[in-house]
Amino acid sequence: MTFVNFDANYVERLRSGDSETQLHFTKYFGSLLFLKLRHRLRSAQLIEDVQQETLFRVLRIIQNRGIEHPERLGAFVHAVCGNVLLEQIREDGKLRPMPEDAPEPADSSVNLDASIHGEEMREMIEGILEALPPKDHSLLRMLFLQELPKDEICRLLNVDGDYLRVLLHRAKSRFRTEYLKRAGAAGTARKASV
Repeated sequence: MTFVNFDANYVERLRSGDSETQLHFTKYFGSLLFLKLRHRLRSAQLIEDVQQETLFRVLRIIQNRGIEHPERLGAFVHAVCGNVLLEQIREDGKLRPMPEDAPEPADSSVNLDASIHGEEMREMIEGILEALPPKDHSLLRMLFLQELPKDEICRLLNVDGDYLRVLLHRAKSRFRTEYLKRAGAAGTARKASV
C-alpha cells in the first residue's frame, strides 16, 4: 500500500462526490480498519459492519460540514472507528443469550391491529419489506413468513446464534421505523379525506 498525502484537495474531492477518490478512500481505509478490528471483534461480519459504518459516517461528516484539518484525515477516521467499535461493544454487552426454545418476546410498541386491516395491511407489510435493505428483507421473510428454524437461518446466513439476534434486532427496528412512518402517513391521509 502506498503512502497517501491527505490534503484539502483530497478532502474536497471526497466532499464533491468524486467516485475515483471515494473508491480510493474506501479501499485504503477499509484495509487499515480491517487490521485494527480483526483482533477486537469475533466475526468477519462484525468487522465488516464496523468498517462500513465508520466509512459511512466519515463520508457523511465530510459531505455535510467538512473537517477542519484535512491533513489529519487518517486520525479522524480511526477516532470515528473507535467510537463505532465502542458502540458495538456496548450493544453486544446488552445482549443476553436466550435459550433456543424460548418464544420470541411480544413487541408491544407496534399495534398491528390499529386502523389498517386485512388486504391493506398485507400490502403495507409487503411494501415495507421491499423498502428494507436486502439483508433485513430476507431475514424477516425467512423467520416470519417462511418460518424457518433459527439454526437453519444461521446456517444460511453463515452467522452464529448471538449475531443472528443482533441482525434480527436491527431488522425489526428498521421495519418498525418504516411501519410507523407509513402508518402515520396513512392516518394523516385518512383524516384529510374525511
